[in-house]
Amino acid sequence: MSDLCDSLDLETLAESCDLECKAAQGRDGRGELPEDVWKSYSAMANAEGGVILLGVQEKPRGQFHAVGLEDVERVRKAIWDNLHNRKQVSVNLLTEQDVQPVRIDGQTVLRIQVPRAARRMKPVHLGSNPFGGTYLRRYEGDYQADDETVRRMLAERVEDSRDERVLKGFDFNDLDMDTVAAYRNRFAAVKPGHVWTDLPLSEFLERIGAVGKNREEGYSGLRLAGLLMFGRAEVICDVLPHYMVDYQERAEAKTAKRWTDRLIPDGSWSGNVYDFFRKVYQKLTVDLKVPFQLQAGQRIDDTPVHEA
Repeated sequence: MSDLCDSLDLETLAESCDLECKAAQGRDGRGELPEDVWKSYSAMANAEGGVILLGVQEKPRGQFHAVGLEDVERVRKAIWDNLHNRKQVSVNLLTEQDVQPVRIDGQTVLRIQVPRAARRMKPVHLGSNPFGGTYLRRYEGDYQADDETVRRMLAERVEDSRDERVLKGFDFNDLDMDTVAAYRNRFAAVKPGHVWTDLPLSEFLERIGAVGKNREEGYSGLRLAGLLMFGRAEVICDVLPHYMVDYQERAEAKTAKRWTDRLIPDGSWSGNVYDFFRKVYQKLTVDLKVPFQLQAGQRIDDTPVHEA
């Protein structure tokens, strides 16, 4: 098969992303698209994205076994037929590269890479009615969203997604590269083995939504979200003149007229949102006591207060 991708390691994949496996054998055992695949598609698209493997069985829970698809092209055609049917799903988020056969343990398996849907496309739902047809991803499972959650998604969709705006004339030179490096290190620590970890910088920033392309006018550049997260304060103010982050500590919040400690963009640091978060987090947690505790042989350095 000419378009067969490189082999995958199931254990590595399971640890690096949200994964859903389905045997997809069908009645004749040659391979058939399972109906519940669209619940996983909806749930992943409405969350952080993920990977669906057809031709892989999870049994017992947490243990994956490749059973393969004898007629992988029939299954792939069924996917595209359904993706273009609005009575099946509300929107197609996939490209040809997102639906590819791969080899796992000598078996041919179909990999579906589901991206996170943009806010303006949510909720991604089954059928023509988002109420009852919208699913969410919760701890390796697909759950039907309640009506209140669907209403919130619909309300957010009609709002102007200002942070997704591609800024004309703004590029990598407007970013603080120390901030970007810190974020990439944190990303790699939180999601070890993730497929984005080793991407070139430009591709990594594009995948996380910091860089984009205005297809209507044909130019690429930083998104407003990327500039806010990783940019320099003086550059951010070129776009948002009233931009300001401010952290203050006061001895007694109600009565003290002056602060005892303050953090604002004063030229001594980048002034962007991500660095502001990192610096403020350190100030908030510096005096918190951490009891000694182990989990899977590793010391846990956080407490519920840290998480809060």
